[in-house]
Amino acid sequence: MDVGSGRGAYVDGYLLPVPDGNRATYRDLAQKVADVFLEYGALRVVEAWGDDVPEGKVTDFRRAVLARDDEGVVFSWVEWPSRQVRDEAWQKARNDPRMQPQGEMRFDGKRMIYGGFETVLDD
Repeated sequence: MDVGSGRGAYVDGYLLPVPDGNRATYRDLAQKVADVFLEYGALRVVEAWGDDVPEGKVTDFRRAVLARDDEGVVFSWVEWPSRQVRDEAWQKARNDPRMQPQGEMRFDGKRMIYGGFETVLDD
């Protein structure tokens, strides 16, 4: 993996429903979290609001997170140089006051899907 290209060898992926009315406040929250991750070693943080999320025959993004009609689906990822850097960053982030909940949560975290992935192809 060519880390010098800005591409990560390890990726955290997230899929979550966010009420349509909370799009701007979610973006603000995502920016704060991105700033922390970048400070602790992330190479790239991407937050994408679904605008072409088709209904599948068996499953789809909306069903995966049990999105309601008044919710959008956010697909996000964080690229890291390695799993070790990611694990160390998460330890720091858990103790960082900027990562502590402040006020009302802008999405239902119980319906968020997430995981860490080792990059196997990056063309």
